[in-house]
Amino acid sequence: MSKAANCDIYCYDKEKVDRVHQEIMRNELTATVQLFKLLADENRVKIIYSLCLERELCVCDIANIAECSVATASYHLRALYKFGIVAHRQVGKLAFYSLENEHIKKLITLSIGLEQYPKLAYNNQVQS
Repeated sequence: MSKAANCDIYCYDKEKVDRVHQEIMRNELTATVQLFKLLADENRVKIIYSLCLERELCVCDIANIAECSVATASYHLRALYKFGIVAHRQVGKLAFYSLENEHIKKLITLSIGLEQYPKLAYNNQVQS
């Protein structure tokens, strides 16, 4: 980390710090932390993104798309279902899933669009 990333002296704006701290305390962040932990798995992001692209998919389709076993896909789908991200319906011996939460769809599609920016920043640092 360069010297420019740190303060040379320790001081802070008490009003700003108090205002932000109060807002953080007013909002429960535990669920947000748990959501990002849940989304920190590549298979789960693949599954959610697949369900952003297709309204509904069978577990077998999801397993093939995510390039994992049906058991692994089912494991991740159960976690997403418990968190309220996906909905489940059974048709005979087939299990179908769809996105339950429109906010998650927006979050995933937005973050996929932003993926290019950290890579550009990293590439610029390597080339310097």
